[in-house]
Amino acid sequence: MRHARRWMTAICAAGGLSGSAWAQDIPLQPFAVNHEQRVDSAADARFLLDGPAGKYGFIQAQDGHLYRGDGQRFKCWGVNLTGFSTGSALLLPHQEAREMAAELARLGVNCVRMHFLDLPKTQSQKPAGDLGPDPVPVKQMPAGLIADGDSSRALDPGQLDLLDFLFAELKKNGIYVDFNLNVGRAYRPGDGVPDYDLIGSAKAYTYFGPELVALQKEYAKQLLGHTNPYTKLRYADDPAVAIVEVVNENSLLEFWMRNWLRGERVKGGANLQLDMTPHYQALLVKMYNDWLGKNRSAAELTKLRGMAGVSAGQPVPFMRRGDHVEAPRLRLDAELAFLTQVEIDFHAEMKRFLKDEVGVKSPIVPMADHTYFIANQPLMRTASKSDILDAHVYWQHPAIYGRRNEPMVNSPELSIIQKLARSATAGKPYTLSEVNHPYPSDYGSEMIPILASYAALQDWDGIFFYTYESKLHGKWTPMVTGEFDIALDPVKMAQMPAGAMLFLRGDVSAAKKMLTRSYSTDQVSEASRLPRADMPYYTPGFDMKIPLVHGSRVSCLDCKPTLPAPLLASNPIVSDTGELSWRTDGGKDGLVTVDTPRSQALVGFVSANAQVQTRNLSADIKNRFAAITLSSLDGKPLNLSNRMLLTTTGKVENTGQKWNDRRAMLSNWGTAPTVIEPITGWIQLKDLEGAIGVSATPLDGAARPIGPEIKGRMIEPGWEIAVGTPVTTSYLVRVER
Repeated sequence: MRHARRWMTAICAAGGLSGSAWAQDIPLQPFAVNHEQRVDSAADARFLLDGPAGKYGFIQAQDGHLYRGDGQRFKCWGVNLTGFSTGSALLLPHQEAREMAAELARLGVNCVRMHFLDLPKTQSQKPAGDLGPDPVPVKQMPAGLIADGDSSRALDPGQLDLLDFLFAELKKNGIYVDFNLNVGRAYRPGDGVPDYDLIGSAKAYTYFGPELVALQKEYAKQLLGHTNPYTKLRYADDPAVAIVEVVNENSLLEFWMRNWLRGERVKGGANLQLDMTPHYQALLVKMYNDWLGKNRSAAELTKLRGMAGVSAGQPVPFMRRGDHVEAPRLRLDAELAFLTQVEIDFHAEMKRFLKDEVGVKSPIVPMADHTYFIANQPLMRTASKSDILDAHVYWQHPAIYGRRNEPMVNSPELSIIQKLARSATAGKPYTLSEVNHPYPSDYGSEMIPILASYAALQDWDGIFFYTYESKLHGKWTPMVTGEFDIALDPVKMAQMPAGAMLFLRGDVSAAKKMLTRSYSTDQVSEASRLPRADMPYYTPGFDMKIPLVHGSRVSCLDCKPTLPAPLLASNPIVSDTGELSWRTDGGKDGLVTVDTPRSQALVGFVSANAQVQTRNLSADIKNRFAAITLSSLDGKPLNLSNRMLLTTTGKVENTGQKWNDRRAMLSNWGTAPTVIEPITGWIQLKDLEGAIGVSATPLDGAARPIGPEIKGRMIEPGWEIAVGTPVTTSYLVRVER
């Protein structure tokens, strides 16, 4: 009791017993990530990997999940590799490649998604159709595999060597690769592509332009049929290739639902957003009318012409999106069925080509669900025929203007979990190949622990954060230089190992109950024209709390419709495993708790919920917002663990950055170094069986010890550790018994 009184007195002197009253702004302090200086550490999560990648044979999709060749379950905890930010590169010199592969392994990363490989070796402009904010920090484009010259049909030997070496290093470190095929390729005069100078990266055109289809096959064969001299294997024959993706964020149905089939893209035109050129629109309209002739009766064709206002013998045009709402179902269904068939046929042929002619043995992903203000059911008719279902999501993407910089933890029923869960399908593995809380955000620290935990609850199969931009020696500065680059974000880097343990190790259990829903053909058609107010599910009556409580899947399309019953109102919203809890106070002061034997967390407005704790973790901190995780590093339950990783993360900024008046975008990106709001106060570690001493070693941005070891103090429920000095995001906790 003597120690307890001294502890209570210290708290009162610091500002009172009420966490919400004590909460205050903490001055930001410099804290930078340095991957070059990092070496193996006791805080690493490398033990989660089992290298070299592919040693058990090819990854297989079966029974709704991914498995290794030895029958063990396989999950991806991954990052995209790109190279947009200053001082970064997609394909690295050999020394940087060695360092990066080892560093990713230390972070618990066991998969990378090779993105934008189909860009040119030499390119300096932003991609066509980029809708990012101004001022934009991007200074470059990634240097890809496409050789310089009059056409885009040759791969550059030097760039290919960089890819080969990087792949070999990743494989050695136990890291698998997801190869993307069609991502950002631009076309040149020598390609023989109509309107090559107008179509940018040719989204949607790639489904039906014959020249574009042929070039995609040629590129796939060049890349996947190439023999890597460092591994002595063709990529098509290498079991370290976990996944092959055919197209990235590319759907003809999306063009239809977003009013991009107008056919008005011409030189000197307004060219709003994307849209088709007249050549491609005419080609698609001809294909449509040929299809109508084979799939609709003469009487139906007469009615369709009347609806479109064209005379006999004239082609039936596509509607514009504004006409969808009141369109007769005959016309709506015809367009929807035709465009769906184009997508299905394209992906079926690409899969046949990849498997039969190139010899690909890895699972193939055709496309990703990636736009949550259009219905997903039509796209799922194509995606559900694949080996893997895939999705992309961002919390408040910077290309979407309006209010931003809001905490997701205050909006449980609007979170990225709901947006992602909409396309998970029974009997199919499910991956998230792009996800992020883009920078800048005062609340980016909430992303990794919340996503990792609920993805594990939903029993998904892979997460790839977008993006990790590897740095070149002497070229980078210790600051965040892109909205999506997490590599130098001290908060997200600190949390990567903790997230890997939550998700890869399975510290959070899968939901006990799986609730499914199904859609009739009529519902799929009607969903395609529902207003944005019905996003993201476009399923009237669906309870948005379900993915936070139970497993959620689509069971079938074009079948008898079913819908799970709504759940009872509750606050907090508690998972059926009892391990996850999400509470708010009328849309403010949100807090997510994770309470499992080997990983626990408090994420959100911790001070406003000072009474909330997990079995082994509680916090008494000055900060208003924080993400605090505690993970067992030795595999034992936390109450018996002798070595733990404690992360204490909050706000991160660049030095001197300035928000605009709306606090939605930056008016000044700032300079190096990054600064953080150190989580300051006391962390309590409770119920540590037989502990006679607890200490914490603060770690710097290279995971090296800084300052003296912090001695824990015994309190009635366990032990407390003073945090905040020195400034850090991570502690290696040691328990003596």
